[in-house]
Amino acid sequence: MFEGLDFELAPGGALVLTGPNGSGKSSLLRLMAGLTPPLLGALSWHGTSVAEDPAAHRARLHLVGHQDALKPVLTVAETLAFSAALRETSVDRVLPALQRFHLAELADLPCRVLSAGQRRRLALARLLASPAPLWLLDEPTMLDLLAAIAEHRAGGGLVAIATHLPLPLPAASTLSLGDFAPRRSAA
Repeated sequence: MFEGLDFELAPGGALVLTGPNGSGKSSLLRLMAGLTPPLLGALSWHGTSVAEDPAAHRARLHLVGHQDALKPVLTVAETLAFSAALRETSVDRVLPALQRFHLAELADLPCRVLSAGQRRRLALARLLASPAPLWLLDEPTMLDLLAAIAEHRAGGGLVAIATHLPLPLPAASTLSLGDFAPRRSAA
């Protein structure tokens, strides 16, 4: 699908995936998340194939894609507390995450009443409420997120971001997928 594609992320590194619509940015993030297996080649973490322990790989990442994956009946705070519990993280991280993404005043509202923008911010707040070393972000557009990304990277965290927009990320690598566009079969 991505013939000849090879990249590496060091601790604290960032990879910005660029390219036109249909070039495979979201597909590559899904592959990196282990949701789509590579047809050829391998995806590895610290020299070990992700395929050897897919559950361990999923446990070390957050994928924030186009779907927000929020439970409509849970409140905003319950959503983050649930995410923290899944990662065995202290619920003490919930309030700062809500504050960082301007959601604290909505903490007791059920997710079903949130606007699309509020839902997106809540999906991003999970990054802080339930930390993971690898963040895979599809089209993030928030300035508050850029500060969170900088802090994550300063702590050795990794991030790969698919975007159409230029992002001011110091020392980030850029991979243009226009040259590696997924091959589509004729129907």
